[in-house]
Amino acid sequence: MAPHPHLLANHLVGMLGSALLLSAFANLAMRRLTSLVRIFALQGLLLTASTLAVAILSSETHLLFSALFTFIFKVVLLPTILFRLMNRLHIQGEVESLVNVPSTMVIGLGIVVFSFTLAAPISELASTVSKGLIGVGLASLLLSFLMMITRRKALTQLLGFLGMENALFFSAINATYGMPMVVELGVAFDVLVGTFVFGIFFFQIRETFESLDLKHMDSSSLE
Repeated sequence: MAPHPHLLANHLVGMLGSALLLSAFANLAMRRLTSLVRIFALQGLLLTASTLAVAILSSETHLLFSALFTFIFKVVLLPTILFRLMNRLHIQGEVESLVNVPSTMVIGLGIVVFSFTLAAPISELASTVSKGLIGVGLASLLLSFLMMITRRKALTQLLGFLGMENALFFSAINATYGMPMVVELGVAFDVLVGTFVFGIFFFQIRETFESLDLKHMDSSSLE
């Protein structure tokens, strides 16, 4: 007897959530900017597949449009912009971290435990079929924030911000079946504009300090 499509979709959502969490850990371990951008594109692909699976489980047809929009915006458009930005700025090397990778991973494990503990009562109040993955979204959000505060290159701040937005989108899909389309379009437009603003900001940093390392922006360097 063939498995029920909803059962397969339920297992698929769980696997995609696990993959998203692993990608957040991969961001903490990766040292090259090109690898970080590729992981961001992979997260967009995982979000697209997860949204499609939740759409099958919940019969919410608007999620199909959200999945298509996510693919275009997070898998195609933004990674292309980021790669072009890196080529214009001639940055392809490794990213210096304020904390070594093993210590960062241990902190990340603690964040995951904290996130699932915090999300447990929230998941009980939710009525969605994939409410058990709210903890995954919260953990991915905090892991992206951890990447922002432990890396020294300015571009990693943008990638951490985009990773946090991915985690918020994943949490919204699993907690409430997503936001209204007009809200999603508004948020995506804000993120796109923010990416362009960050790009201009990076060019100004490069011209002023001849580097994108954030250590050049402290008070002692400006004196």
